[in-house]
Amino acid sequence: MPKVTQLSAWVENRPGMLGQVADALGAKKVDIRAFLATVMGGRGFVRVVVDRPKAARKVFAAHGWKTTEDEVVEVTIGDKPGALGRVADRLGAAGVNIEYAYLGTPGRPGKVNLYLAVRDVKGALRALRK
Repeated sequence: MPKVTQLSAWVENRPGMLGQVADALGAKKVDIRAFLATVMGGRGFVRVVVDRPKAARKVFAAHGWKTTEDEVVEVTIGDKPGALGRVADRLGAAGVNIEYAYLGTPGRPGKVNLYLAVRDVKGALRALRK
């Protein structure tokens, strides 16, 4: 399980904005592996894990979308009851707090990728390798 780059962008909160973000990435052949889209403080907010973070960063900059970059932990788990609980329990037992999490696709049937934002990435990776 690796640590991966997550890009977050502030965008307008209006109809069609998520489509615009996805289309802009697609036009540059950037594959979205996972995303989270929400509204915070009246503004649109999108988090993405992509196959080409540098290219995505350029796309966001070209559109004037303020962007931040973070490392998150990527864990491939079975798409079945209890899988998330097992991962969260291991991190909790190791004293690693999950600040937020979301799912994406690994491109294999019966599996999902879980993306975990934690302050202690190294500690999380150690705990999950046990």
